[in-house]
Amino acid sequence: MFESAELGHKIDKATYDMEVPKLREALLDAQMDLAKLAKFPVIILVGGLDGAGRGETVNLLNEWMDPRFIQTHGMGEPSDEELDRPMMWRFWRELPPKGKIGVFLGSWYTWPIINRVNGHTNSAELDLSMERARRLEKMLTDEGALIIKFWMHLSKDRQEKRLKLLEKNPQTRWRVTGRDWKHFKQYDKFLVVHESVIRHTSTAEAPWTIVEGYDPHYRSLTVGKVILDAIRKRLDEANVKTVEIVAPPPLPSIDQLNILKTLDLTQKIDKKEFKTELEKYQGKLALLTREAKFKDITVIAMFEGNDAAGKGGAIRRITGALDARWYNIIPVAAPTEEERAQPYLWRFWRHIPRRGRVTIFDRSWYGRVLVERVEGFCSKVDWMRAYSEINDFEAQLVRHNIVVVKFWLAISKEEQLARFNAREKIGFKRFKITEDDWRNRNKWDEYEHAVCDMVDRTSTEIAPWTLVEANDKNFARIKILKTLCRQIEAAMKKK
Repeated sequence: MFESAELGHKIDKATYDMEVPKLREALLDAQMDLAKLAKFPVIILVGGLDGAGRGETVNLLNEWMDPRFIQTHGMGEPSDEELDRPMMWRFWRELPPKGKIGVFLGSWYTWPIINRVNGHTNSAELDLSMERARRLEKMLTDEGALIIKFWMHLSKDRQEKRLKLLEKNPQTRWRVTGRDWKHFKQYDKFLVVHESVIRHTSTAEAPWTIVEGYDPHYRSLTVGKVILDAIRKRLDEANVKTVEIVAPPPLPSIDQLNILKTLDLTQKIDKKEFKTELEKYQGKLALLTREAKFKDITVIAMFEGNDAAGKGGAIRRITGALDARWYNIIPVAAPTEEERAQPYLWRFWRHIPRRGRVTIFDRSWYGRVLVERVEGFCSKVDWMRAYSEINDFEAQLVRHNIVVVKFWLAISKEEQLARFNAREKIGFKRFKITEDDWRNRNKWDEYEHAVCDMVDRTSTEIAPWTLVEANDKNFARIKILKTLCRQIEAAMKKK
């Protein structure tokens, strides 16, 4: 796999000096066109062996290109803040927006490789990490990102020679550390793992470019030309109308029975019992979140439901039991310009809380398969692929000891109409009713179909949906509190 990167590729200085000015000018032109059109982001991963010129390459890209539209991220040891969240959080928060370039020195491949070489994980775990990387990159490219991946390689002899040369020069001695020599002694182990990683993750949408890293002239020109060619080709493709893939749509049940229609929306609780139960479960929630074990977990409670189903009131009953210093409410509306410049999950990744905290989403990432689907804000292919992308996202959360609690609040069409009319008549509730609410009501059946598909495809063992009968608001509030307490308690028992 690395044979062509051990041939001794070289470019003489005269050729290099002649080529560089033209290449730099072309790269800047491409960068300006990218920024002007802002149709897609460029994600550049630079990986490979110690001493193969990764850092020099990244520094050169920053020298050659306009610093306003390129940002470099050195992804070294994760900080305490990053360790409190799933591994991918630190990468998602640094993704470049459309029109800009993000360069990652170190990536989502770095730690799975090091952990495998050092024996902290086995081959199966490495394969799982690589499959997750493939799925992430597929999601990013489906969202429009251009991913360019470079692997800087050296033969064992050349790596040793390169490290000694750097160590001998007083100006570069600082770049060679004990860690570099330790990794050199593990060269053969790294080579086996590197081959496996590249074999599993060099895909049509995000292939690896393996570059021999010994000669800086060859390395620099190769990287620059690959980046230029990739950006130019994508810019040209942006003007070509693509044919959308036709995905077979999920159809409603042929007997018209669905999971929402099986809910008993007549369930009620009287005011006296509600008061008793509210005090009981708010008290239980308060005690659970103050236990020492709670510091080791994170809670994400997510609310979806029919318009006027009572999400806000349910959320207030939860927060009434929590310490205001340790929870956050994220109201989700139409994406901002900043959010539209990123993959749709970006605006949710950025709000993942630290351990020992609760974050409540009022609406969520499920908008992709609900309102965006029904209103035609994304293509059929986009919302169809979103089911697996959302399941992947939630699986990452759960692997990091995050308790994901998902509520769908269901009311009848008649109850919704009554609540809409009441909101229009009550002055301090008038802000809750909008033209969009009335328009969405006219698509009741389409939304019902979308909700049933959502539950069928994303209610998993690790992150199940809780369907809440919400015609009676008090009944719904108690069911939500009970469910939240139960799931937090179950997570804490595992500690």
